[in-house]
Amino acid sequence: MNPATILVVDDEPDLEQLVMQRFRRQVKSGELKFHFAADGEEALSMLNAQPEVDLILSDINMPRMDGLTLLTCLKEIDRQLRTVIVSAYGDMRNIRTAMNRGAFDFITKPIEFEDLETTIEKTLNDLHTFREMQNLRDAAERAKNTLSRYFSPNLAKELSENSSFMALGGEWREVSFVFTDLTDFTPLIENLEASVVVPLLNEYLSGMTQIAFRHGGTIDKIVGDAVHAIFGAPLDQPDHAANAVACAMSMDAFSESYRKEQAEKGITLGATRIGVHSGCAIVGNFGGELLFDYTAHGDAINTAARLENLNKFLGSRICVSMDVVERVPDFKGRPVGWVVLRGKSQKLKVFEPLDAQSAEDPEAQIYLDAYRKLEDGDPAARQAFASLVAHDRDDPLATFHLKRLLAGETDANITLS
Repeated sequence: MNPATILVVDDEPDLEQLVMQRFRRQVKSGELKFHFAADGEEALSMLNAQPEVDLILSDINMPRMDGLTLLTCLKEIDRQLRTVIVSAYGDMRNIRTAMNRGAFDFITKPIEFEDLETTIEKTLNDLHTFREMQNLRDAAERAKNTLSRYFSPNLAKELSENSSFMALGGEWREVSFVFTDLTDFTPLIENLEASVVVPLLNEYLSGMTQIAFRHGGTIDKIVGDAVHAIFGAPLDQPDHAANAVACAMSMDAFSESYRKEQAEKGITLGATRIGVHSGCAIVGNFGGELLFDYTAHGDAINTAARLENLNKFLGSRICVSMDVVERVPDFKGRPVGWVVLRGKSQKLKVFEPLDAQSAEDPEAQIYLDAYRKLEDGDPAARQAFASLVAHDRDDPLATFHLKRLLAGETDANITLS
């Protein structure tokens, strides 16, 4: 264990000998180490040369730089140390000034060495406690920052602050899920060098996960280029469905922008397909004593995954379930139709979300009118969707429904082939 280092700042010529004589046992045993300076300027120079100083014992009245000025200078030094003022009892006004400038304690002259020894012990004990607490805080912050590189900030906060959160187990909760997948990424990387693929994928995943975090999501998994996010766990979110929709739309905007950026470099990225669903799932820590996985299990997760994949069939980029829409009072979007997802038996109404500006566009209202005709089985639906496609050939949903109608379909019940 390193000795506690004390810097004595005083212009009395005999003080060094008296101190070393009084504390000779502690110095010999390695408990204490002393340095001496004749004034504040010399003390500051010694602090630069002796960074291990723990405690300063300083007189007030000294040549060149007095103890009060030294205290002011010490405030500007980012050091964990304590200062004790040594001054005459009649100098109480200066002593009060010293305490206001950050002195930890004071003792009066002439020095009573028993009092000095007690004060040094008390001050060093306080400094030791402070440093231990600071180290614990720093370690906790480092742990939290490290966890935040693997988990979302809200989950990292729970892991670092709540020890009971580490227990295995789960509970049924109503949550929302966002599942994403980057179209045709696997065949793309087979034709690219690793030096291109790694930063390409890392930048994409960094953007996607940051968006999830900003909307209060917890990353469940990253599987290749796919991101699975949970909203409403581990912390409760009354508006988890709205957050999930907002997250999905931000992810879509980021992905489309990233595609354009990469296209300018000669790299063709596919669109990001996104599925959003709300429902009940068992959420918690699953695994063993050595490793756990904070994740969710239940039919709601499978539905989110199926909705993500449904985009491939529709030609769309985001599919949101009716279960989500019912939980978002101000939801804006276009109905897609009624779908029996793969592995399911019940029909589910699916929507494509729109931002506020797109929802106000005339084309959005024209689509809604065409869809109402489709849902009512009105034969005029075919002409309505044909008009939409003629106006915008890049509208995937209008094109999808027109093809269905031309193939003999007559309503909004979508059959997956």
